Amino acid sequence: MTSSPSLPLTGERTVPGVAHENYWFRRHEAVYAAVPGLVPGSPTVVVDAGSGEGYGASLLAQSFSGAAVLGVDYDSASCAHAVAAHAGPRTAYARGLVTTLPVATGVADVVVSLQVVEHIWNPDGYVRELARVCRPGGVVVLSTPNRLTFSPGLGRRERPANVFHCREYDADELVESATRWAPDLAVTHRLGLHHGPRLRAWERRHGALPAALAAAAPREWPASLHEVVVSVSAGDFELTADGVDDCLDLVVVLRKRA
Repeated sequence: MTSSPSLPLTGERTVPGVAHENYWFRRHEAVYAAVPGLVPGSPTVVVDAGSGEGYGASLLAQSFSGAAVLGVDYDSASCAHAVAAHAGPRTAYARGLVTTLPVATGVADVVVSLQVVEHIWNPDGYVRELARVCRPGGVVVLSTPNRLTFSPGLGRRERPANVFHCREYDADELVESATRWAPDLAVTHRLGLHHGPRLRAWERRHGALPAALAAAAPREWPASLHEVVVSVSAGDFELTADGVDDCLDLVVVLRKRA
């Protein structure tokens, strides 16, 4: 997978094929790769709400053999790129708001929306919309940066320093909020993404990896940091129910009540 030069980096959108962005891309890819293991049965319709560059919807189509996957994003450049780079017989993309999805009610077996809720001004309407397009018995998968580790010291509902974020969440807050906003959703999994053994070993020698990435421009990175960034794979991350408060990213799986 490679990114198109016509789809510029924004400082927030994650794209494949950019060496200095590889850590962030693989961190996102790891959650997409885990989705099939969190979903029962064999879905036939999957929606990726907030699909960005489009690689995630493509990965879901590869993982869910036989499923039709629709990626939805409001950014027109992202949608055009996704169609050109990733559309296929079972993968399509449409422009639309994640708070008003261009999807009929109750048609999706699985609704995936990763690293999106933190960008939404009206998260209550957003979660209700994800629930609306999900069929009874279907599954909604959300992920977001863990406020406790992404923005240490930031309180609930305080405005994040990240200019792209409207609100950041801890695990309890996300679970409580999502089920209050959409009472027909019930939590089945509350998980956290962590570094795996190789990245933990690197951090024991060099310090926290995300902090090192933020400390300097890529051209100023020491060789040890550059080498680990370009070598990271999705397999360098672990998704577990243990230590959720200390995780990198939160993943919540919700089932729509029948």
